[in-house]
Amino acid sequence: MAEKPIPALDYLARPEKFEPKAVCAVFGDEAFLRRQVILGLRGAVLGGEDADFSLSTFEGRGATLRDVLDELATMAMFGGGRRMAVVEDADPFVSRYRAELEDYVAEPSSSGVLILELDSLPSNTRLYKSMAAKGLLVDCSAPASGRLTKWLAEWGKQRHGIQVTAAAAEMLAETIGPELGLLDQELAKLSLLAGEDRKITPEMVRQSVGGWRAKTTWEMLDAALDGKVPEAMLQLDRLLASGEQPIGLLGQISASLRRLAAATRLVLQAEAAHRRPNLRAALEQAGVRPFVLQKAERQLKLLGRKRGAETYRWLLQTDLDLKGESAMPPRLILERLIIRLAAPQSAVGNGRR
Repeated sequence: MAEKPIPALDYLARPEKFEPKAVCAVFGDEAFLRRQVILGLRGAVLGGEDADFSLSTFEGRGATLRDVLDELATMAMFGGGRRMAVVEDADPFVSRYRAELEDYVAEPSSSGVLILELDSLPSNTRLYKSMAAKGLLVDCSAPASGRLTKWLAEWGKQRHGIQVTAAAAEMLAETIGPELGLLDQELAKLSLLAGEDRKITPEMVRQSVGGWRAKTTWEMLDAALDGKVPEAMLQLDRLLASGEQPIGLLGQISASLRRLAAATRLVLQAEAAHRRPNLRAALEQAGVRPFVLQKAERQLKLLGRKRGAETYRWLLQTDLDLKGESAMPPRLILERLIIRLAAPQSAVGNGRR
């Protein structure tokens, strides 16, 4: 009998309830949740200090199925004799080897665990259905807005040993936005300031959370989309001068840009089907939270059709370049992304640009 995907928040709350299978798919638009789930699976499969000796990581764009399966078939000296192979950004890998992966799910190696990290895994595919029956599916879609503040309280207690009041959680969500990685960083900072009662109050959030950095990041993105390159570069300078790392800045804006790109695709699909596109509905379907819908709708119009269609590719290339694929300085890599976002194109939905 096919199993439904496990919501990532349920998995992270009690990972011991969910036994890793020979093939696991960790998919969804929230990169922070994907990383946390993979860490949980790694701990469950490989255990202690020697886990690195039994773990192999592949980049989905260049990995070959033969290399991945060879790793899984090799008996490990540590980790209880099991191996784990993680294919990161595995969407192109799955596209290339879909039929072979379907066969592998049916008869996997007994000596290893294969983790596929994906942006998406459509439920109407044979691979999804076979994994639902024999593998483990963990859905890492970003939580709904009503779940975000509850997650902050649960995550603060579970991972940081603090009690986040409902009002403090609301203030955190409003200050930082729906970016779980950034929210986790702020919870970690707040845990260092908590007193004996370990309680986090709105006043502590107001005084301690680096809201100006989050605000500056969104201002940089707004300026870029509005074609105001000098202003966007000024905000980039401020962020880098404050100690922000380029890869961290990319992570902060990537989630928003991916949702805008996903909404653009939905708009273009509606137009191709001769339906009038509904920007707000497209944004909601792409995972944008209600409390930032108005801002996201403006950004979507500024982004435009052509840039929206290119955004996924630009983000992937920027990520790869920051991780060593390019010899360019990291600041120039981010500047290139800003310039691409700022180039005038036809706007989504209303004929502008």
